[in-house]
Amino acid sequence: MNKRDFLKNSSLLGLGSLVSLSATGKAFEGLSDFEPQPDGSEEGFWASIRNLYDLPKEFINLENGYYCIQPRPILEKYLDNIRMVNQQGAYYMRTVQFDNKKVAAYKLAELTGVSPEQLVITRNTTESLDMIISGMDWKAGDEAIMAEQDYGAMLDMFKQVAKRYGVVIKTVSIPQNPKSDDEIIELYYRAITAKTKLLMVCHMVNITGHILPIKKICGMARGKGVAVMVDGAHTFAHLNFKVSDLDCDFFGCSLHKWLSVPLGAGLLYMKKEFIPKIYPIFAEASKKDDDILRLNHTGTHPVATDLTISAAIEFYHSLGAERKETRLRYLQQYWTKQVRELPHIHLNTPEDPKRSCAIANVGVKGMKPSELQEKLFGKYKIYTVAIDSAGVQGVRVTPNVYTTIDELDTLVKALKDMG
Repeated sequence: MNKRDFLKNSSLLGLGSLVSLSATGKAFEGLSDFEPQPDGSEEGFWASIRNLYDLPKEFINLENGYYCIQPRPILEKYLDNIRMVNQQGAYYMRTVQFDNKKVAAYKLAELTGVSPEQLVITRNTTESLDMIISGMDWKAGDEAIMAEQDYGAMLDMFKQVAKRYGVVIKTVSIPQNPKSDDEIIELYYRAITAKTKLLMVCHMVNITGHILPIKKICGMARGKGVAVMVDGAHTFAHLNFKVSDLDCDFFGCSLHKWLSVPLGAGLLYMKKEFIPKIYPIFAEASKKDDDILRLNHTGTHPVATDLTISAAIEFYHSLGAERKETRLRYLQQYWTKQVRELPHIHLNTPEDPKRSCAIANVGVKGMKPSELQEKLFGKYKIYTVAIDSAGVQGVRVTPNVYTTIDELDTLVKALKDMG
């Protein structure tokens, strides 16, 4: 059965939530009158989008990098899915559970521009990438390359395979304001040797928001015969791109971040030639070695989350990928430009707009990140997260599409007051 027929037949599975998303359609009625602005400044449109969210009134949430709050059309669909699964119970779990998960995976494959035979739904980025790190056929002396700014869970897994198999870990440090892409590529290039088996690289560094030149890194590594695993936790549905554009060997991300899927959904993509070479976390004896679903045995888990992926994709398409990225970059540039030159402020995010988007990291000289986080929340009711690692000292500030200019003005005032 081809993809078109599969998705058509999926409507017979008794799940209107996968093919009928009237809540999203109604939410966007009338919004077509707002013309997108090249710089993302159309405040009327974004005020209407904000009205689709139920947000806390007690504080300003500028920590969307951890988990993105769902707008009501997605949340309502999620609650419908929870009720449906609860109502059908074991009948649902034993009949159409896996077919419906496959429908969601096909829709993700369309969004990412890859074959559905190369993609599985996981629970988060950590599960996706740790599956690769732990599942490779490591031999003593094999080398793995990563950056000190990479996410801690993956660094911990590399330490585990180093201890277990004798893998040699080689770590680089990414400059905060590189002169060019070549400066970053050269870092990884110099670390590669004949023993290098895997290179891990962040598409966007989670603590600074720095966007790395992934396709160029992958091309360089391929020329050296090295596989590349991309941590896309903070770029998927944040930046407007296709996973297929990156030409990487592995890609993992969390769907509960910028796609706004409920908590507990991730994605893993890999090139077909690697599928038989990876050992799964949980054994799946019924699948052939070249079937990526052999890596997708997770046991019983909250399936309503998987069902809601389709609603989140619909909302994302309705919003517009390019329009979303443009707005998020506009919001970050709006506040960082106002504080970057202040003598008591240091920004840990590249100044070049092309090298960052929503996420930025700011510090106040002479103030510990934890103190800055506490002061922003205690005095100004702004919620951020403190970062004090890998040469980065500050708080990560992450607006979302519902963030207003007034809220960012409050942040700017707070930072200026600390001078």
